[in-house]
Amino acid sequence: MADVVAPVTKRADPALVKALARAFRYQRMLDEGRYTSSAEMAAAEHLERGYLSSLLRLTLLAADIVTAFLDGRQPECMTLTMLMRPSSVYWEQPWPRLIPIARTT
Repeated sequence: MADVVAPVTKRADPALVKALARAFRYQRMLDEGRYTSSAEMAAAEHLERGYLSSLLRLTLLAADIVTAFLDGRQPECMTLTMLMRPSSVYWEQPWPRLIPIARTT
């Protein structure tokens, strides 16, 4: 039984790109010690803690997956809304099966 691959978009999703940029910015602020916790950062940046936590989770994606998103090579079904869900099926599945296109040119 062959794995089914979702259709691939040709252009980066602006909302996803913006969220990734924010996520890595906020993670850098934590890493540099500007804030001691995500709760402190959320209050200072006027964000809900749950939203910030969901954003920061995006920084845990493998580099090749982030690159695929930035290049617009994610499956059409993989949106920011889907990735921000706490129980997203994409966080529970092995990435190689979901995005084999991340390693293609």
